[in-house]
Amino acid sequence: RTGLAELFGCDREEIAITRNASESLETLLLGLDLKSGDEVLTTTQDYGRMLTTIRQREQREGIKLNLIKIPIPPKNINEITAAFERAITPRTRLIQIAHQINITGQITPIKAVCEMARARGVETIVDGAHSFAQFYFKQSDLSCDYFGTSLHKWLYAPKGTGLLYVKRDKIAKVWPLFAAEEKQKSDIRKFEEIGTHSAAPKLAIGEALLFHNGIGGKRKEARLRYLSRYWMDQLKNIPKVRFNTSFDPAQMCAIANVQIEGLDQGKIGSYLFSQHHIFTTPIVHEEFQGLRITPNLYTTLPELNRFCEVMATIARKGLPS
Repeated sequence: RTGLAELFGCDREEIAITRNASESLETLLLGLDLKSGDEVLTTTQDYGRMLTTIRQREQREGIKLNLIKIPIPPKNINEITAAFERAITPRTRLIQIAHQINITGQITPIKAVCEMARARGVETIVDGAHSFAQFYFKQSDLSCDYFGTSLHKWLYAPKGTGLLYVKRDKIAKVWPLFAAEEKQKSDIRKFEEIGTHSAAPKLAIGEALLFHNGIGGKRKEARLRYLSRYWMDQLKNIPKVRFNTSFDPAQMCAIANVQIEGLDQGKIGSYLFSQHHIFTTPIVHEEFQGLRITPNLYTTLPELNRFCEVMATIARKGLPS
């Protein structure tokens, strides 16, 4: 707990250890008091489970989910802040925003959105599932009320580990997913009352922190940025190749989304894996489609070269029949 608090830049009594980002964020989305007619604002690109959670409260309690579209990709990161600001109404109570959108790798201007929202009396939940331990930041760089993340992604802790941050003066107002005693009302540990569970994943978080800190957050970020730009620069001028992720360093880090126009992106993904053992994540969204490409620290330059060679061939000749 202390190590996670130091990495995030907050008090250890503001950190709960959960099982994943979904549990952290659903604790907030289901635990904050909202009444019929209150609005929750997020984007059409938000994580599906979070949208499902809010829609369940729509059905049960009559709150309203207000969705906005953001450009893919934005020409300027300030377009995102402006889109949120335009969508706020007198009934907006909560903004749910991904720090890094999982399907495109788009980094969002969290601090600008949070400060804008706070000035209007709106609280903010930040989904940091992909941002935490991928690129360097502290809680003070976000200025959010609440934050949730998974630790198995970029911190490399075991699956089944997550983090929930709740600003100290807001702990008492959030209901836990699992009931806790009244005496725990202002105790961050009330969010850890989940019954019997394995201690092993939680114990391994310390080793993951040692590994991360041994590399250094800024050094790790620099390597991830180098790898992503390495392959993106090779493909950016090839006809039919289109990027759904900005090249602006303020808007991206390790994750990017690319498509080859005129082809089924799912079939490209299947071909890359079955014929070349290259793993990608095909994304089919109502607003775009593409392949999510996510090199990690262990990804080698020859592996990226091979990926680019195959993609260039597909762009020129199409998929083999």
